[in-house]
Amino acid sequence: MESSILEAWQWSTLCGILSWILLSSYLNVTQKLRSLLQPWVTRHVISGAPSILQIQKYQHKLLDAVFSGLSCVVSVPFYTAFLPLLFWSGHGKLARQMTLLMAFCDYLGNCVKDAVSAPRPSCPPVRRITATKDEQENALEYGLPSSHTLNTVCLTGYLLHYVLSYSRNEDASIQFAGVALVCLFIGLIGLGRIYLGMHSLVDIIGGLTMGLAILAFWLTVHEYIDNFIVSEQNVTSFWAALSFLLLFAYPTPELPTPSFEFHTAFNGVAFGIVTGVQQTYNQFHHEGVPHIFTEQLRVPAFMGRMLVGIPTILIVKFCSKAFAKWILPVVSNTLGIPIRSTGYIPTLNGSVTGKKSDKIKQSSYVQKLFFFSQQNTFDVDTGIRFIQYAGLAWSVVDLVPSIFSHLKL
Repeated sequence: MESSILEAWQWSTLCGILSWILLSSYLNVTQKLRSLLQPWVTRHVISGAPSILQIQKYQHKLLDAVFSGLSCVVSVPFYTAFLPLLFWSGHGKLARQMTLLMAFCDYLGNCVKDAVSAPRPSCPPVRRITATKDEQENALEYGLPSSHTLNTVCLTGYLLHYVLSYSRNEDASIQFAGVALVCLFIGLIGLGRIYLGMHSLVDIIGGLTMGLAILAFWLTVHEYIDNFIVSEQNVTSFWAALSFLLLFAYPTPELPTPSFEFHTAFNGVAFGIVTGVQQTYNQFHHEGVPHIFTEQLRVPAFMGRMLVGIPTILIVKFCSKAFAKWILPVVSNTLGIPIRSTGYIPTLNGSVTGKKSDKIKQSSYVQKLFFFSQQNTFDVDTGIRFIQYAGLAWSVVDLVPSIFSHLKL
């Protein structure tokens, strides 16, 4: 009985997403939402410029460094590096929940960014500081909502929830201190994004509002999701279908941005984590595995895990990318699907150039799937990126723990 209910739930979810893809494409939902929201957000971005300039009057090299550092600490590359260590430290449930939550935040936040296509503060007159390559890429995205604010609200909020639940601490003063620290950190992130000229106040408020809504939703469903991943049937096939549909359930931005690429990467990460954990939960990810700072997993052993694990996942990422670059063109040619590559395969760059390339790259993914005859070529880079990050994530939770087991780490 429970199995049939679960199967019905899976089919209902997939059919619901597919129906939304078709309906939103037919009704042109993205364009209608953009026509309603973009002018309103743009007015607030323009009217908020004097406030940004007022904050930037306190410009100082120390503040530049502090706020740039904080932005790096809550960036996607940081979480990508931090989450594997969390898995290897023994806190598997926290790691997989934060990974899936990060993918969920990235998807929803980037969907809103590209659907609304609202500008960032104009530079000049606003001074924009992009100290890292990651920040330079972020500056190419649209503004609303602030992804840094959204991700910080969700991940620090969930981390606080986990720590308080794991420690079973009911001391009201400690709980209050934890909430105060999280709020202070979120406030500094929001202030920093404005100081760096990356966002307007409306973007920060949008990120804060979305983050609180997503966090409240996640705290309601996270136990059900975790139980499904570690103990149910058809998990891999369901998540593969879900990942595939989410590549198409994405709005077309007004102009090309890297947001879809970020979504594709974390979509692949989520699939790799779910697949690996589902297959090896009883071996490496159950609640009884050794935790760091205990007799079973001391700091030297954890350092050994890092020295072995990090090079391994980087090698797997490289090999996954090479494999995808080889197999996807072969499969596409076998099936007669015309493809192009905007970055990964130079020999396939010639089919589109200049502005036409950007237009095709960001053209409706729904049309690519359901109206094949209307499309000249398909961008194979999406599949390569997905496989690359899925392979990396799978190695974090399956291959690397197996190596740890053989090495007695």
